[in-house]
Amino acid sequence: MKAGSPDRFMEKETTLRKGEKSMFRKIKDAVAFTLIYLAAFYAVLLLSGIIFYVFAKGVPVLGLPFFTTVTSVVKGTVGIAGNLVNTVYIVALTLVVAVPAGVGAAVWLNEYAAPGRWERLIEFATETLAGIPSIVFGLFGMVFFGTTLGLGYSILTGALTLSLMILPLITRNTQEALRAVPESYRSGAIGMGATKWHMIRTILLPSAMPGITTGILLAVGRIVGESAALLFTAGSGYFLPDSGSGFFHKIMEPGGTLTVQMYLSMASADYDAAFGIAAVLLGIVLTFNLLLKMLARNKLF
Repeated sequence: MKAGSPDRFMEKETTLRKGEKSMFRKIKDAVAFTLIYLAAFYAVLLLSGIIFYVFAKGVPVLGLPFFTTVTSVVKGTVGIAGNLVNTVYIVALTLVVAVPAGVGAAVWLNEYAAPGRWERLIEFATETLAGIPSIVFGLFGMVFFGTTLGLGYSILTGALTLSLMILPLITRNTQEALRAVPESYRSGAIGMGATKWHMIRTILLPSAMPGITTGILLAVGRIVGESAALLFTAGSGYFLPDSGSGFFHKIMEPGGTLTVQMYLSMASADYDAAFGIAAVLLGIVLTFNLLLKMLARNKLF
């Protein structure tokens, strides 16, 4: 082929065009990577700014009296001891109701239910529950649990309402955890003569426990951060339980959680107490996120 032939000219032109396209593609990739890194940097900067600002405002308020006393105009104290106790009560009661129901529903859907109308109906119901605004749950809980069942404004009413809110979260996470268990575990256990329930109880659930625990921790995080539904159902009481009253008496009383008290503090322009509670809540959220990271790396199970 001669140096000045048309074929040689076309080959050079084609090579030049490929080089231009390759350069243009590299420029586009560089721009895309730059935008991605800028977006990630902005997200980290925003989160760091929020954490720094909340802790800078809230940490000076924190102290032993803040955690061990309740707010009292007569005594001149500002504390969240009652709200901490109420939060623990509501978290515990909600999990007692929601965890068995959520795990049981997931086991039935994943291991027993045949594909059909009932399975689709239950999955549709759980997906619908997950998308309902919390304020609607609060209205339903106030009308049904508070008025119809006569529970009134109480910790029990709030816990029953929140159990409906976190039920889809626990069910979905348990389903995904069960699906992640290898099928050979099931077939091996059944082949050795184990009953289906024995196989579920001794093999599937222990193997899926990290995923189930992750769902429970996510549910606890949502319980701790919920306020709208609890304002309608649990009220805003912040007193510690009387020494002579029992557990049942306490759960039938109104009780405001940390998030409810933070909202009320902001509404009454008590910004120091509000930022103190915000710092406590942020610390709880960071702790749960750390636990989730450890679970994801299989360091707890």
